Amino acid sequence: MKISKHLTSRLAIILCTTFTLSAFAQQQPYEYPPTLLDELKQLQKATLASDYAYQQLAHLTNNIGPRLSGSLQAQAAVEYVAAEMRKAGCEVTLEKVMVPHWVRGIETGELVQFPGQAAKTTQKIVLTALGGSVATPAEGLTAEVIVVENFAQLKALGRDKVQGKIVLFNAIFDERLAAQGEAGVAYGQAVAYRGGGASAAARLGAVAALNRSAGTGGMRMPHTGALNYAPDAPQIPAAAVTAEDADLLAYLSAQGNVQMHLTLTPQTLPDAESYNVIADLKGTEHPEQIIIVSGHLDSWDLGTGAIDDGAGVVVAMAVVNAIKQLGLKPRRTIRVIAWMNEENGLRGGRTYAKDYAAQTANHLAAIESDLGAGHPIGFTGHVSANTLTMLQPLAQVLRSQGASIVRRVDESPGADISPLDALGVPTFAPMQDSRTYFHYHHTPGDTLDKVKPQELAENAALMTVLAYTIANLPEALSR
Repeated sequence: MKISKHLTSRLAIILCTTFTLSAFAQQQPYEYPPTLLDELKQLQKATLASDYAYQQLAHLTNNIGPRLSGSLQAQAAVEYVAAEMRKAGCEVTLEKVMVPHWVRGIETGELVQFPGQAAKTTQKIVLTALGGSVATPAEGLTAEVIVVENFAQLKALGRDKVQGKIVLFNAIFDERLAAQGEAGVAYGQAVAYRGGGASAAARLGAVAALNRSAGTGGMRMPHTGALNYAPDAPQIPAAAVTAEDADLLAYLSAQGNVQMHLTLTPQTLPDAESYNVIADLKGTEHPEQIIIVSGHLDSWDLGTGAIDDGAGVVVAMAVVNAIKQLGLKPRRTIRVIAWMNEENGLRGGRTYAKDYAAQTANHLAAIESDLGAGHPIGFTGHVSANTLTMLQPLAQVLRSQGASIVRRVDESPGADISPLDALGVPTFAPMQDSRTYFHYHHTPGDTLDKVKPQELAENAALMTVLAYTIANLPEALSR
């Protein structure tokens, strides 16, 4: 999951029109053919009972592993998903995407001077390089650490107090917001310092930048993620420190001079050739009309990318698997896309939108899952009010699994589908319980055991009935 205004808006789930069954009841009802309702219930039941998605996720995470763009594992994942979709009866194409190829190297930090230090000792700082970071000198660098809570505090210090220093942005993730179901709001607040901290510090002469990990959970796990170097600032090394180590640095620096030795040796290699996996289950009546179901295949390299975003990929794969297993026939084409390079470039989504720009009128909807695999309570959509009315009977079907809430949002609810959204394609995403998502997001803890098989199946069921509904409605969704 990358940082973008689209992502932050989706995660925040702020927007603004919420429809439940009672609200739908006040509108002119939209009726589905009895056959469609019956097929939706069959699909829901079959998907909820299936372990297909979980078994696919187990292979992606345990057998293939982390899938950072440009890596051998990312290529293996492309080949695996393409083969599995051919087995499911899809027409598969690989869309070439040139992706960034950033490789993590050595990453160490230690305090070599600090108040109260015992003679001949140092303190280890647990950190991880941010995606796209430049390297320190090979032997590392040593500098004083100064701690600020926000950009305003940094600016107030001025160049005289920042030049030659390592700046730590100690912006605390608001766990109360996360516990209240607003994890995306908290993430949006904290991640600003991961994205823009290095350039802000570099403009004032800092030699490196650190940010308190943008996430919850503690357990002394650092959260990586992409940074954004601004064109008007020098590029300096950047890393995320654990919440515990950020607290330590703040405590010690308040007492006096703190010196850190920081070594980061990442490399940015030439762009690598990779692919979006595109798998079509052709429609019987309008094969030219397309409904996308998707997740992103790349992941960060600290964990194995189970919740971010192997879960989204396998849920999309489960859509066509369920339809084929039941022998059902979508009227319109359902297209599975495993996007490449969401995390540190969004090249897959942008390439697809460019390659298919002339066909966007026939893209009736794009659905993306990229918020883990927690229990879904419904879905969001950047759609017209009339579209929500057309989806009323679907909400009734989803009510049986506790997923009947639909929210209209004012931007694309998914990063990879945001370029299509900008071209006018209606976009959707599951609305999931994200209260613990940021415990593991972009950390070594993003592994298969964090996914509950039944909740993954619930997500597959939601995406399946949503996609099949749009594919089989008597008329296309409104724009």
